[in-house]
Amino acid sequence: MKTTVRILTLKNEIEASLLDEILNERGIPHILRSLHDSVYDGMWQSESCWGFLDADEENKEEILKIYDEMSRPENIIDPI
Repeated sequence: MKTTVRILTLKNEIEASLLDEILNERGIPHILRSLHDSVYDGMWQSESCWGFLDADEENKEEILKIYDEMSRPENIIDPI
């Protein structure tokens, strides 16, 4: 992987897992960086965001398009 850039700030673990799965299926190299810190038992993570997605600059537009599509209200399933 070339030098990576920060592409997205992720809100929660579910969003991160879903995006990770989609990007893996499409063969798009990326790195998920969680802000979880065991010393603070994840307190900082829940206050700010879950973490970040970094990837090659050349994949930025495709990743943002995928993220936009998965975040549309019509694609979100209401919990039971």
